[in-house]
Amino acid sequence: MGNRSIKIVNCLAYVSALRRLAMTVLVVTVFCSVVVAQNEPNRERGPHTLYGDIRVETEPRSESAKPLSLEVQLYLISGSLIGRSTVTVPGRYRFMDLANGEYDVVVMSENTEVARVRTRVQAVYKNDFRQDITLEARTNRPPASRPATISASDVYERTAANKSLFEKSQKAVDAKKYDEALDLLGRLVAADPKDFQAWTELGTIHIYKQNYEESEKSYLRAIEERPSFFLAHMNLGRIRFIRKNFEGAIQPLTEAVKIQPSSADANYYLGESYLQIKKGSKAVGYLYEALKLDPVARAQVHLDLAALYNAAGLKDKAAIEYEEFLKKKPDYPERKKLEQYISENKSAQAKKP
Repeated sequence: MGNRSIKIVNCLAYVSALRRLAMTVLVVTVFCSVVVAQNEPNRERGPHTLYGDIRVETEPRSESAKPLSLEVQLYLISGSLIGRSTVTVPGRYRFMDLANGEYDVVVMSENTEVARVRTRVQAVYKNDFRQDITLEARTNRPPASRPATISASDVYERTAANKSLFEKSQKAVDAKKYDEALDLLGRLVAADPKDFQAWTELGTIHIYKQNYEESEKSYLRAIEERPSFFLAHMNLGRIRFIRKNFEGAIQPLTEAVKIQPSSADANYYLGESYLQIKKGSKAVGYLYEALKLDPVARAQVHLDLAALYNAAGLKDKAAIEYEEFLKKKPDYPERKKLEQYISENKSAQAKKP
């Protein structure tokens, strides 16, 4: 068994719905195997499993900016994508049936690459290899106050006693004392059940504790108390999306888009939800709107649209989407494959009478 720690100092920008963060990646590698000396990667399927835990650490007073989920992708060192997995934060990814060789584990957030780690899977017999990844979220500038999870346009007046409970709960969250925060907010909503902001905070804290059923219940109660509250709809839709309840995600995300049409996140998750239930015609408009609102961070949408057009036999439109994607992501690992598709299908379209 070997232990290795790597720190990547060239940070990538990570864009959250609440604020812009810079990500420093701390990678802890634990190989649960006997390592033998072979360097050539094997592209065939094999007996091994690669897994690991994904965590995001935050600065004090930035806890609520932690992403709800991350996508983990696995590449051969040749650049071929061989697997992907959406992971709730904190959570675990797992790739099975791997052969001996070297692989790149890539972490994506909001369609932006935030970490890339090269790891080796090498053993004589079937074995498990562990690659834990911890992301440290740091603000680009010292925050003047705790990042708000509550829209400034939805002000809720509290009594002095309830205001104190709410402020104490925020401090408890900043200190990662989630049980204490739950107790404080529980006392608050017991005293004032109409406090939709407190219900929304409860929903977010339940996510931190991976109590997803309770999280949904809290967001639903917040919506019941204030149907126009964007954040409750948005968070409910996202947590259902992450849990692969795509049908259930559509209703709250539709409301989120109605309340805040300028939200790239709301449009993106709504479009993706429609895609997942095979309603591409409904997905397209929302996906294009997400691209319009946030063209770089949502560049991955071009790939989704290209796949949709390709499946419909509209290869010329798919080629256009691939072109637009490569303009925004020139270092994409499978660039040559996309360029070949563009060349072949542009040529085929040009030859048509």
